[in-house]
Amino acid sequence: MNSILSDVDIPFRVSHVDIDLPELQGDVLQIARQKCIEAAEQVGSAVLVEDTSLCYTALGGMPGPYIKWFVDTIGNDGLYSLLAGHKDHSAYCQCILGFSTGPGAEPLLFVGRTAGTIVSPEMGGGFGWDAIFVPEGHKLRFSAMELGEKNRISHRARALRRFIEYLQQHGDVVQEAIENGGEGELPAAEVELESTDI
Repeated sequence: MNSILSDVDIPFRVSHVDIDLPELQGDVLQIARQKCIEAAEQVGSAVLVEDTSLCYTALGGMPGPYIKWFVDTIGNDGLYSLLAGHKDHSAYCQCILGFSTGPGAEPLLFVGRTAGTIVSPEMGGGFGWDAIFVPEGHKLRFSAMELGEKNRISHRARALRRFIEYLQQHGDVVQEAIENGGEGELPAAEVELESTDI
């Protein structure tokens, strides 16, 4: 995340904090919102959290926000095998960033999505399911891409760009709310789940 944000003028810097958040079930926007609320309470300050989904068209959007459980349980071989018997291997990965100015503040959500195709697993590099996802218009899996290229087209980068655009428009109000421990109403962020065939 910081490799994407490092060249951007925003009113603060993001630091990684390792906390244990619950793996929630339900609507992707509600999952991200609840994780953000919980993180702000645990950390006691402003937070930026992400929730990632990998959605197969042939499976009606599954594994979706449960991708972490699927990766941990069946790995990339199992994820690829889920599409056995299906001709359609199209998918999209999605990142929903939740931003809160502090405990008690209503989170803002920013969505980024990258369409692609699920391919047979390839060993080495990447994170989680990176070795089975080829972004639309590219020949390389996420796991084989240079970090700069991946950061330019990834679902995370797209969500972060929306967050940055918001900060560029409302940075003073955001900074004031952070300094006031999350108090203060922020302008709404436009949450847009891109249309798909799923």
